[in-house]
Amino acid sequence: MADTAIIDVDGTLVDTNYQHALAWYRAFDRYDVVLPLWRIHRHIGMGGDQIVAALAGEDVEREHGDALREAWTEEFDKMIDEVRPFEGATDLLAELGRRGFAVVLASSGKPKHVDRFLDLIDGREHCRAWTTSEDVEKTKPAPDLMKVALAKVEGASGVAVGDSTWDFLAAGKLDLPGIAIRTGGFSPEELREAGAAHVFDSIPDLIDGLDRTPLRKAT
Repeated sequence: MADTAIIDVDGTLVDTNYQHALAWYRAFDRYDVVLPLWRIHRHIGMGGDQIVAALAGEDVEREHGDALREAWTEEFDKMIDEVRPFEGATDLLAELGRRGFAVVLASSGKPKHVDRFLDLIDGREHCRAWTTSEDVEKTKPAPDLMKVALAKVEGASGVAVGDSTWDFLAAGKLDLPGIAIRTGGFSPEELREAGAAHVFDSIPDLIDGLDRTPLRKAT
């Protein structure tokens, strides 16, 4: 049994993964680094501090890392008005609160982006706390964000909810059980291999199936 629900934001509660992929594509292209979009998409969910080297190598990170992250922000900002919450996102937060969980959002997003997304999902009403990129030095697949998220609500035991393999690789390093939603475009097999114990096609499916998961009732 757990007392805290640790929920990813981008790709899990708000539909941003493909905007992120396109923003990174355009950022890399500014520096004549051309990467296929499918490869970029496979890394979405990994934090900005990790993704440049993972996609383009350590040499590109050393030479252009900070500039690429600034370019990504500029490109993503152009698309942020297109971002919408997934169906059931606010309902999930409210239902977890009714079941007695402390709900904390584990986001590696920039504070201005997290603020925007909190508005979309009524996050300030239903969540006790949230993280941003300013809370840690290393983001997913490092476990730091989830560790900070749990500490923000003084939780004793957490359950991680996310959409990407990176979420569950991070959760596994803290021995947190994982619940996956397929909104990030990863297959059930990939999510389970990364450590997710339960996989749902959508947020409404998760809400309907909460009683079959560690989120059925808080301790």
